[in-house]
Amino acid sequence: MNKINPPIHLRTTKKLLGSLSLLALITGCMVGPDYVKPESQSAPSYKEIDSSNSGDGWKIAEPNEEGMRSKWWEIYKDPALNQLMDKVEIDNQNIIAAEAQYRQATALLTQARAALFPTLTANGSATRGTASGGGIGNSSSVDQTSNANIGASWVPDLWGQVRRNVESSGANAQATAAQLDALRLSTQATLAQTYFQLRIADMQIKMYDTTIKTYEKSLQITQNQYNAGIVTQLDVAQASTLLESTIALAIDVSLSRAQLEHAIAVLVGQTPSSFSLKIQDLTIDPQTGLVVSPVSILVAELPDVPVGIPSALLERRPDIASAERQMAAANAKIGVAVAAFYPNLTISASGGYQGANLPNLLSMPLRYWSIGPALAQPLFDGGLRIGAYRQAGAAYDQNVALYRQTILAAFQNVEDNLVALRMLQSESKYQASAVKHAQDAVRISTNQYKSGIITYLNVATSQAAELSSERTLMSLLNRQIAAHVGLITSLGGGWDVKQLANK
Repeated sequence: MNKINPPIHLRTTKKLLGSLSLLALITGCMVGPDYVKPESQSAPSYKEIDSSNSGDGWKIAEPNEEGMRSKWWEIYKDPALNQLMDKVEIDNQNIIAAEAQYRQATALLTQARAALFPTLTANGSATRGTASGGGIGNSSSVDQTSNANIGASWVPDLWGQVRRNVESSGANAQATAAQLDALRLSTQATLAQTYFQLRIADMQIKMYDTTIKTYEKSLQITQNQYNAGIVTQLDVAQASTLLESTIALAIDVSLSRAQLEHAIAVLVGQTPSSFSLKIQDLTIDPQTGLVVSPVSILVAELPDVPVGIPSALLERRPDIASAERQMAAANAKIGVAVAAFYPNLTISASGGYQGANLPNLLSMPLRYWSIGPALAQPLFDGGLRIGAYRQAGAAYDQNVALYRQTILAAFQNVEDNLVALRMLQSESKYQASAVKHAQDAVRISTNQYKSGIITYLNVATSQAAELSSERTLMSLLNRQIAAHVGLITSLGGGWDVKQLANK
């Protein structure tokens, strides 16, 4: 019995399927370097923690204490601040823009993955026209052609060029996600520091109000003594100068508070005209004569912060994670550049129906098909691929340096805030003592002036010194709370690199 051979197109299809199976094995190859995270500098402990353990300075949380939460600002127990933070997440335009940038990065990843799959196309057409017979008296004939076909093409990823590009796009998407988290954290820190600065401005306004009333009384006393011929016009001028310069300082603080309020409005996505924060009701401590506020009470007992070890910082800072992911993306681009030196294989197939009779178009006699591979290899490009390869390598080296620099800056940021908290706490103690002595000097000089022992210049000098000391003390309050917020955010604010796992 004779063996019946299958049609030629079936034999060709079988060969092609066999070739495709072989290609499926070959496409496991990926040229270019596999990514390995480079080493970076670290230390077994923070320098300023060792210094603070001497017993004089800010207390560091023990390692077994509860770590920071994602809503780290809640440790300050300020309802107004909590509400502002909720608005930042929703309405801050910079965060909204960064979130849109992240969605762009994920869309680019989807586009990169699409190159792994075949491209399918389908089309149909119908044409009708006349053709002249060419001679005198010949009539024109009407021709009709109908066509329907479907085509497919696929470029197998023989050398991993597409997969390296997907790898790079995926790392870029994760880097963008980390950048979004870093911007969010930075915006939250800016809001907290600006908010506390505004609350300390409230304290300064209260301090100036109290001081101005005291200076007004002093001026009245001096004016009465001048009218009685006890003192000269010079004493009145000095008292007036001190009062009016203090009023000017109070106006300047009110200006600063208004601008801080405007800054907060923009941070929470509102126009300054539609936003306001009421000045807090503050009191004066009868014993110290200082302004008492929620911020001053908070700074007196700042919450402990679990600092951890330096090596953990690499997992807690979104900016470090972003720099590391950008480095991985740059490494994958080297593989893309290397794959360009190898030939590309394109497999295409098409089939359809073509005929003159549209109703009977989909019939076997009108069917046609084609299938086959095409191999392409650039022979000369004037150094284009060499240049692309060198550029990719240089870009990777640049990202490695930026990654390491980001880590160094992060360590510096933590150390700066640690030393600030320790030193500022000690400085505040001495400054509080200086305020007390300045208050004593004002009391003594005022009594001596009333007794006629000294001139008003001595009183004015001691009053100016007292005001300056109180202003410095409030400035230290602001620097302490700013350093505390800075430490929390420099440690990542409860962020963890595991959050990028599903990005």
